[in-house]
Amino acid sequence: MTADDSFGRLDDDYPAYTMGRAAEMLNTTQGFLRAIGEARLITPLRSPGGHRRYSRYQLRIAARARELVDGGTPIEAACRIVILEDQLEEAQRINTEHRLKPASTPPAA
Repeated sequence: MTADDSFGRLDDDYPAYTMGRAAEMLNTTQGFLRAIGEARLITPLRSPGGHRRYSRYQLRIAARARELVDGGTPIEAACRIVILEDQLEEAQRINTEHRLKPASTPPAA
């Protein structure tokens, strides 16, 4: 499974998934989810009882980290790569917005 397959169309920020369900959906362990949380890749919200809850957006990020780890990348490096990929995507989006804006004309003298 790739991050773009089943999670690419999911961008919901609602923390709907328990740690167990999230791990099951990603075909990983709860320990992996804890590790990427400790690496500050994702920060799950907590239920009133203190249980971790993950959003679909967080699952997509975790799936990408899982791809890298499955490919042999150490978890800390995988988390850093995902963060850098996200920053690059945001910078490219901002650049595109600036290029598409019409040039403002200077005020008449």
